Amino acid sequence: QVQLVESGGGLVQPGGSLRLSCVVPGNIFTVALMGWYRRPPGTQRELVAAFTRDDSTNYADSVKGRFTISKDNAKNTMYLQMNSLGPGDRAGYYCDGGLGVLGHCWGQGTQVTVTA
Repeated sequence: QVQLVESGGGLVQPGGSLRLSCVVPGNIFTVALMGWYRRPPGTQRELVAAFTRDDSTNYADSVKGRFTISKDNAKNTMYLQMNSLGPGDRAGYYCDGGLGVLGHCWGQGTQVTVTA
């Protein structure tokens, strides 16, 4: 199982910012369809942001204008810049690599907690 490594989560006050990182093995990074998901407490996993095949980006309505997905091909790293965080953003955040018929690879996640 390919393991992706997320980092950058933590505790932040409402209105604060965090930047998540996901390091991906090079051979996976070049072929996978990468995205960020989150799982709020007691709910299903949901898409936050993702790249499309032509490298454009999609965002969940709840994060549009606040979150930005990006990647650095030279570092095999994907990022999620999260601004104006609120209590509704509290979740475990996971990077995901779609590999078509081979399935998906993902990491162990990084926790984001927003509290005053």
